[in-house]
Amino acid sequence: MIKEKSIAEIKELLSGLEASNELMDSLRKDHRKGVHQLFNRYLKQLKIADSERARFSRMLDFDLNNVSEHNVLAGVDEAGRGPLAGPVIAAAVILPYGQKLPYQINDSKQMTPSLREMVFSEIKDCLLDYGVGIVEPDIIDEINIYQATVLAMRKAIGSLNPKPDRILIDGLSIPALDIPNRKVINGDQKSAAVAAASIIAKVTRDRLMTEYARVYPEYGFDKHFGYPTKAHREVIIKEGVTPIHRRTFSGVRECI
Repeated sequence: MIKEKSIAEIKELLSGLEASNELMDSLRKDHRKGVHQLFNRYLKQLKIADSERARFSRMLDFDLNNVSEHNVLAGVDEAGRGPLAGPVIAAAVILPYGQKLPYQINDSKQMTPSLREMVFSEIKDCLLDYGVGIVEPDIIDEINIYQATVLAMRKAIGSLNPKPDRILIDGLSIPALDIPNRKVINGDQKSAAVAAASIIAKVTRDRLMTEYARVYPEYGFDKHFGYPTKAHREVIIKEGVTPIHRRTFSGVRECI
């Protein structure tokens, strides 16, 4: 009986977001204030989850409308075009559209770090395949960030097996690629595959920059991940430029 359970026990029952109709009816009839608060919070969580599932369903529809039956679609996105330090990283992802996928897949910028990490693991467990391309700061300085981003994407795509029949890319297209590819503005908000790629790229890069934070502890790479924050700019002025800084970028080149 629900009325014999404590608030903590009821909270545990609701933690899975899969309450039975019988449990829901019992909670509605419970007169305890704490139970009402838990129940209302649970209803709010259900509403948010339903909204997220609807959003993700639209992303899946976008992908399926961009590929013919039995063809293989890949989504591509990058992380790290704007930072003053660290590599630019691209990911290419092939989703299994016939399987259940985590509905929390979203533009990585709209996710909390903990949610990104959770979904990152779930994505990797269900992907048909994915590839990651990394271009280091010295190459970025040599060929510019746009060309470095394209190179990272080419590397990521080139490692895919099976080879995709069509590619959706967030924000740009790749010239002279032997696979049809489409530029999708805000693709990480429209396409499930591109959003999944954005998560793979972002988490991979954040983990790498966290490793660099151990090598260069005074720079705080595990906090700003190389982006041009005030704190990062100040430490460059104070401590100088590291080997992972992009020497052609404003905010770095003035301190060389």
